[in-house]
Amino acid sequence: MAKLFERDAYLNEFKAKIIKIIKEDNYIELNQTAFYAKSGGQPGDKGEIEREGSKIQVLETIKENNKIIHIVNDLKDLKENSNIVGKINWDLRYKHMRMHTALHLLCSIVPLGVTGGQIGYEKSRLDFNDPDKLINKEELEEKINLLVEDNYAVTTEVIESNILEEKPELVRTMSVKPPQVDGKIRLVRIGDVDLQPCGGTHVKSTIEIGKIQIGKIENKGKMNRRVNLLLPS
Repeated sequence: MAKLFERDAYLNEFKAKIIKIIKEDNYIELNQTAFYAKSGGQPGDKGEIEREGSKIQVLETIKENNKIIHIVNDLKDLKENSNIVGKINWDLRYKHMRMHTALHLLCSIVPLGVTGGQIGYEKSRLDFNDPDKLINKEELEEKINLLVEDNYAVTTEVIESNILEEKPELVRTMSVKPPQVDGKIRLVRIGDVDLQPCGGTHVKSTIEIGKIQIGKIENKGKMNRRVNLLLPS
């Protein structure tokens, strides 16, 4: 299956063919898709599928056995090998793109290992290994918004997995390995500020993120501190 979102995260409408239907689960598999499947802390896309005037809601997009599965509310008259038009819920996707890019900036500011994270529509978070409680809320908010305003370009590149083994410092997550496809790993670069493996969707420049608020910083055990990040609009 071609992952159209990897080529263009801004693609919100596309044509595809249904290659498999699992009726008991309301699952649909397409030959290509712009729907991002839930992974890496980023929620799966929602939206709709159109065929011959009928509209079907895509309730969730997930990965199963390395395939992207679209969970729909009703199969109606859908048939295998039929052509459809997929439409992403752009408001939701774009907010996730802004949030995901903002979390990369947060990573670049906090020089600590990442132990967990989650992207949401209004609030996202990263958990850091911070036993000495080095994280300061006011300092974080000032620094991250300066990076947003500096309007750094956000680009992607692909490297061989063995190169990453030679540069372990690129991996910020302490317990999750970066996704590999055919021995290759996708990197997301934000100017000269941040470079790390990631398979998610991001904006093209940091200015698109908008004003960031650092929310509550929570203690999660002896070692972990959770930084909550909010995008009001």
